[in-house]
Amino acid sequence: MEAKRLITSLFLIIILSLSSVEPTKKIRARNPCKRLVFYFHDILYNGKNAENATSAIVGAPAWGNTTILAGQSHFGNVVVFDDPITLDNNLHSTPVGRAQGFYLYDKKDIFTSWLGFSFVFNSTGHKGSINFAGADPLMNKTRDISVIGGTGDFFMARGIATLMTDAFEGEVYFRLCVDIKLYECW
Repeated sequence: MEAKRLITSLFLIIILSLSSVEPTKKIRARNPCKRLVFYFHDILYNGKNAENATSAIVGAPAWGNTTILAGQSHFGNVVVFDDPITLDNNLHSTPVGRAQGFYLYDKKDIFTSWLGFSFVFNSTGHKGSINFAGADPLMNKTRDISVIGGTGDFFMARGIATLMTDAFEGEVYFRLCVDIKLYECW
């Protein structure tokens, strides 16, 4: 009788332990509902290029100034921008919108920044905005930041934007290729 109870108890324990284990969930690869590629061109004000500048240093550490980026990693600089967005990598192409926002250099020992900006469109192709935020480890070939919302054609959009530095000229000009993959489209 005692052996029968022991076997029954073990059987119940095994059944209960198996039922509490969750089945393995497969992660389903999702395709984006919309994919867009744009370039944005940033020309930093350097004290001599006021007519062409599309960005400016608005905050600097005590050892810096607002016309030259601070030190090797630019730690402490805050830059605002209003850059043209184009469909190709030519700065002189017709803009389809503006990239408006800021970036700040947030590490002392590594060249990296944090971005918060919007692509603002008002063209025949697109109307509204796409909003972005995230860390930008600048030395990586590609970096992903979050698409955190949007308006107009991009109402409540969510997704990922892959940034790639397409070109740069010293610390005055850079061009980013932005490959946007939206996974929530309304």
